Amino acid sequence: MLTAMVQNEKIAAMREDYQKDTLEITDVAKNPLEQFAAWFKNASDTTELEPNVMTLSTISKTGFPSARIVLLKGVEDDKFVFYTNYNSRKGEEMAENPNVALTFCWLSMQRQIRIEGKVSKISAETSTAYFQSRPKGSQIGAWTSPQSLVIEDRTILENRKLELEEQYKDADVLPRPEHWGGYQVEPTMIEFWQGRTSRLHDRIRFTKVGETWKIERLAP
Repeated sequence: MLTAMVQNEKIAAMREDYQKDTLEITDVAKNPLEQFAAWFKNASDTTELEPNVMTLSTISKTGFPSARIVLLKGVEDDKFVFYTNYNSRKGEEMAENPNVALTFCWLSMQRQIRIEGKVSKISAETSTAYFQSRPKGSQIGAWTSPQSLVIEDRTILENRKLELEEQYKDADVLPRPEHWGGYQVEPTMIEFWQGRTSRLHDRIRFTKVGETWKIERLAP
């Protein structure tokens, strides 16, 4: 109990005073996708580790939220693209409820971006082209793992991986599994958050209204 109390005191004392930048409505682009592109370039040009890391939040059929980290693999036709296993928990939840959220957090820049929208699958052809552009080890990994299912131990994965490596030892690429492919999120809301001193952060929200975007400042 004492250890827990000491740890809690340490956690409670953790704080950072954000002073790196500011964000005004007059500073942002009129289209949030343009603003995202500018901020993403900034993150890519810094020491931020894997700026394409994002949290994908889905909703189960019983109404419980679920979140996990995935990788952004492109912004195409104003939609955010990522790839995963269709049979995974997130795949099942997206099939049941297309309303999702994405969150980017770039601590080195003291910035966060929240995105809400509807998700849909991309074409099989695009999924196959991307799958076969990945390193061969990643292709084998997609075939190896029955993602989100309970397994007895890791040897199941390791043995399956060895079998696949032998099966495709003479192949440059593998066929794409039918259970693996891409998704695209069409945003209906994008919020840009810039850390400020004394926790009085800047928050600029874009909300889709018809074919245009409404821009508002939110209180921190």
